Amino acid sequence: LLLLIRNPKDLATSFFHFSNRLAILPSYDTWDDFFVEFMAKRMAWGCYFEYLSKWNKYADEENIMTITYEELKEDRAVGVKNIAAFLGISLTEEQLQLVVERSSFQAMKKNSQKTHGAFGDILFRKGAVSDWKNLFSEDQNEKMDKAFEEHVGGTKLGTKLKYEVYCKA
Repeated sequence: LLLLIRNPKDLATSFFHFSNRLAILPSYDTWDDFFVEFMAKRMAWGCYFEYLSKWNKYADEENIMTITYEELKEDRAVGVKNIAAFLGISLTEEQLQLVVERSSFQAMKKNSQKTHGAFGDILFRKGAVSDWKNLFSEDQNEKMDKAFEEHVGGTKLGTKLKYEVYCKA
C-alpha cells in the first residue's frame, strides 16, 4: 500500500476549493466558515487528523510506504524511484523520466479532460505547496498547529509531516 499524506493546512485549503467547485459537496461562503467546520470535524469524509491517527497504527508495517505530497513536489524523480523500489518495479532511466514528466501536476492538469472528463477541472486546481498561507489567519494557523500536535504530533506520520512542512520549508 502506498499512503500519500499531505500538510493538513494545504489539505484544508485544497478541500475548501474542491468543496466549492463540486456541487454534491457543501459549499462555503467564506474561508472562515469552512475553517470552523473543518476544525469541528464536520467534513464530508471525516476528520483528517483522525484519518492520520488511524493510519499511524500501520505506518511501520513493511507492506506500507508513506510518502508526503511535499516530498513528491520537492523531488519527483526521487519519489518515483522510491515508489518503484517499494513496489518491486525496475525502471530504466528513460522510463523514470517518462513517469516524472507525466506525473507533474502541470502535465496531469493539462491531460485531465482526457483522464477525468469534466471532473478534471474540479480536481486539478493549483497543486501548490504552502498555498494555505493565502487563506489562514494567524489565529487559524495557531489552532491548526495545536490540533496537529494533539492528534498526531508525536506519531511517526506526524513527525514525517512536520519534518517535510516545517524543517524543509
